[in-house]
Amino acid sequence: MTITIYGIKSCSTMKKAFTKLDELNISYDFHDYKKQGIDKETVQRWVDDLGIDKVLNKRGTTWRKLTDEQKQAADANIDNAIDLLVENTSMIKRPIVEGQIDEKNQGQPILLCGFDEAVFDKVFS
Repeated sequence: MTITIYGIKSCSTMKKAFTKLDELNISYDFHDYKKQGIDKETVQRWVDDLGIDKVLNKRGTTWRKLTDEQKQAADANIDNAIDLLVENTSMIKRPIVEGQIDEKNQGQPILLCGFDEAVFDKVFS
């Protein structure tokens, strides 16, 4: 089993996800956007699989601080939105959990966005 959880360590939603994974005895690697950044190819893969509306957090302060022109550019073009996410990782919905659990999913990849305890229970129990 190889799981990576992406996010920002100080985020309260991340703390819930860490606690849940620990409770379920799921080992994981943590990728901290603030320290490690994120590459465009990874964000592109997430957007391709989940959709921009799922990955881009428009409820946070980082989005609200953008200029109207930046918001319009992101809304008009997915490539612009992805570039903004790479530059402003705080706008990526947290956590993103990516990996593979061989036993449970017959080798199928896992890609979760956001924390939903019921979903974590279903996927990792």
